[in-house]
Amino acid sequence: MKNLFLLVFSVLLTTSLFAQTPANRISIQGKVTDTTGAVLPGSNVMLLMTTDSSLVTFGRTNDAGMFSLKNVKRGSYILKISYVGFIPYDKLLDTGDQPNKDLGPLKLKPIAKELFEVVVKTARAPLTIKGDTIEYNAASFKVPPGSTVEDLLRRLPGMQIDQDGNIKAQGEDVKRVTVDGKTFFGSDPKAATKNLSAEAISKVQVFSDKTEQAKLTGVEDGKKEKTLNLQLKDGFKKGSFGKLTAGVGSDLRPNSDGTARTELKGNYNRFDDKRQFSVIGMGNNTNQTGLSFDDYQDFRGSNSFNWNDDADFGFSSGSRFISFGGDDDDNLGIPIGGGSGRGYSNNAAAGINYNYDTKKTKFSSSYYYSQTRQTIDAVRKSQTFLENSSFNRTDSSSQLNFNNSHRVSLRFQQELDSMQTLVILSNSRFSKGNTNLNSWQQLYRLSALSTRTTINNFGNTDAFGTANSVVYRSKFKKKGRNLALSATYQVNLNDAEMNLNSINEFFQATNVNDQLRIIRQLQTTDTKRSQYKISALYLEPLSKKFFWESFYNFSLRNDVVDRDVMDRGESGQETRNNVLSRYYENNYLFNRLGTGLRYSNKGVNLLVGAAGQQFKLAGEYAPDQTAATFNKINRTFTNVIPNVSFNYSMKGNKYLRFSYDVGIQLPSTRDLQPVIDNTNPLYITEGNPDLLPTLRHQLSGGYNMFNPGTFTNLYFSLNYTYNVNQIVYNQIVDPTTLITRTKPANISGGQNVGSYIGFGFPLKKTKANFNIYSNINYGKNLTNINGQLNETNTSSIGIGPRLDLTPNDKITIYANANWNISNTKYSISTGQNQTIYNFFYGGEANVKLPLGFYLNTTLNYRVYKNDRFGFNQHIPIWNSSLYTILGKAKKAEIRFTAYDMLNRNLAVSQSAFTNSVSQERVQTLSRYFLVSFTYNMRGVQAKMKRQNFF
Repeated sequence: MKNLFLLVFSVLLTTSLFAQTPANRISIQGKVTDTTGAVLPGSNVMLLMTTDSSLVTFGRTNDAGMFSLKNVKRGSYILKISYVGFIPYDKLLDTGDQPNKDLGPLKLKPIAKELFEVVVKTARAPLTIKGDTIEYNAASFKVPPGSTVEDLLRRLPGMQIDQDGNIKAQGEDVKRVTVDGKTFFGSDPKAATKNLSAEAISKVQVFSDKTEQAKLTGVEDGKKEKTLNLQLKDGFKKGSFGKLTAGVGSDLRPNSDGTARTELKGNYNRFDDKRQFSVIGMGNNTNQTGLSFDDYQDFRGSNSFNWNDDADFGFSSGSRFISFGGDDDDNLGIPIGGGSGRGYSNNAAAGINYNYDTKKTKFSSSYYYSQTRQTIDAVRKSQTFLENSSFNRTDSSSQLNFNNSHRVSLRFQQELDSMQTLVILSNSRFSKGNTNLNSWQQLYRLSALSTRTTINNFGNTDAFGTANSVVYRSKFKKKGRNLALSATYQVNLNDAEMNLNSINEFFQATNVNDQLRIIRQLQTTDTKRSQYKISALYLEPLSKKFFWESFYNFSLRNDVVDRDVMDRGESGQETRNNVLSRYYENNYLFNRLGTGLRYSNKGVNLLVGAAGQQFKLAGEYAPDQTAATFNKINRTFTNVIPNVSFNYSMKGNKYLRFSYDVGIQLPSTRDLQPVIDNTNPLYITEGNPDLLPTLRHQLSGGYNMFNPGTFTNLYFSLNYTYNVNQIVYNQIVDPTTLITRTKPANISGGQNVGSYIGFGFPLKKTKANFNIYSNINYGKNLTNINGQLNETNTSSIGIGPRLDLTPNDKITIYANANWNISNTKYSISTGQNQTIYNFFYGGEANVKLPLGFYLNTTLNYRVYKNDRFGFNQHIPIWNSSLYTILGKAKKAEIRFTAYDMLNRNLAVSQSAFTNSVSQERVQTLSRYFLVSFTYNMRGVQAKMKRQNFF
């Protein structure tokens, strides 16, 4: 199968390259000037088909106003030339029999004011390039009827969409997607691309926008975020549009339980010049979660990460310089990877988005509800390496997880006057979840059974979090002088309850009383975390090129955790366990004062600065809040933090960046407190109140280039991190019971180096695009195993090509591959060194068939291999769907879909850690079929047709 994919890929690549040979082809060249004869460099030159104005090839004029379109097939075309401020030039062109066609000087006329409106209506070229902004005319790029914006983006030159829906434009990740310049369901780019119809889009604009902090403060930081704006057709700004899909099917697996597979999803939109209103919803039992990053956080039970960081002013290198560790106080054992594609899940979600936008007032709001019920049946194998030995673990588990969450997001911006702006931000989330875990673990030493554990845990959690910020910005009469102030209040509440039941048998224990340990406990943990933050930023222009900026950050955070553990006897009586119970309260006081000198001129943005910061921790803990005496924690950390950042925007859409900073990560609340967690009786954790903050020295640099004339892009990045006082988890393994106890500690010397390079170019403009990337990473991690320092060195290399073929109206093909090889070496057990192979091959094809039918088929082939432990798993997943559009108005679609036609779906993973390796297999939803019906309110085009502009 692997060789088959390589063969198909090679054939497609060779065919595409062969198509560029000069046989029966010519080159067209010319010179673009204005009516006075002055050259117009950077003019957009396009060659269009005369039949439907479809784009054949394109280019841009050089500094001398010259252009050359090579390898053009002989025939008749429309030549279109555009330049800002000039009437587009249109010319019918016949290539003739000459080997080259020189058109000579081509003169563009300036646009008179009275002709502007007429010109705008007739100048809709397939794409327009203005500096670093590319504007695509959506109607010029063919997509099958009923397609989403995601399908449209795949057809656009310079755009890439991976199988998870992540977007790259010009080789860079798209950070934000807006609709008519307005936020759509928060900051998740996929919300718009997966829910809006391609039929509704007039233009797609791609540009490099300022960061949110630069917008809020008015301080240019030299950084840009790739942004994509979807401009709606006028007809879709009046009235409403949307669609509804319902499907039903059944499993096709042998010995299936006959469970019906169903799905229901839809969206409704109503937009005008000032307002946007959208509703989306979905429900299914087909593992289609549709979750965003925030939903995954909810699914994990986490409510600890901070929102509204844009209100924390400071150096704009992208580092917050100080962060708190992951404080997931509800330890319910929900797997981080519990998203789409694992196990069996029933899912539902619904959301409302409303925007109001005028020149002075902007208001954005959204509400989103989601729930997931997931069953995970997993088999895991792992091997842990000690100094002179190792032991194996097998784990079979069945887990039922349920989570639902409500999220509300609000943003209000008011221009108080021409000099003052007020922004109010609010994000809130409420979630409930529970998990029921049954696990059977066995530990072996030299093939002999040493320990056996049966676990039945049930837990639930309620979590609420809200973050609210006010940002005030004031300009001054002196150009460039700015003041920004912010205040933030955050609170996180978490109530968790866990029922622990486990039977632990230790077959090699010499003491009879130690051979059997039974745990029956009720653990409740109530957490309240509140934080007040104030931030100020002042910018003073010293000259036209030099700016002095200073900032101040204040934060007061209070954590209160009440953890009660009750031991349950056989008769049901409960006794408080003072060893495991803890009440603790921590107060964190943080002050930071920083200043820097910024140089900004002709694309160069250089900042050199430093900040002094002080962090104070005052805490106390005891087995219970009514205890007579408390243990105290009083720590003060003072640091001077340097910062250097350099950004250079060069001509020709080239960008160079470099930065050096020191990031500080404070120990998490859990790591600081001496609380014993025995949720897994074979893997017990305990905190350490003597931990120091981790200092990370970070060097990063990068270069990217995009040529809008040839749509060639190159991206390169290099990052290096050196850790001082890194928080690691030392392990002590009991030689008899094999129980592992971990405790965090500080150690210096860990480091990571990572590099990435990506290159993309059209094999044939508008027909075939090729992209390839490679990454090389190296990491050194240190930890103590049974008192001996273990050094784990990991190195990996990955390479991935991608080929997009859109040769004509009837077929599109997307093919990609990824090869990743990882080596892991252990200092305490060199005989366990290993190499892990993860390979992926993917392909997708869309074909227009006779009689108005359309076929979509995808084939993904994954290989997981580890020769050291005899692991070799090959998983091909083949999905196909056949559909057609019904009715005179073309409002209905009927589709037949077959999932996992080879019945091979299985979630597989393999990992290497500090002193262990693991493999996991999860039974997951496999072969089934679905018949679905879609109703489109506006109807769709029945043909993959491009608009004719002439």
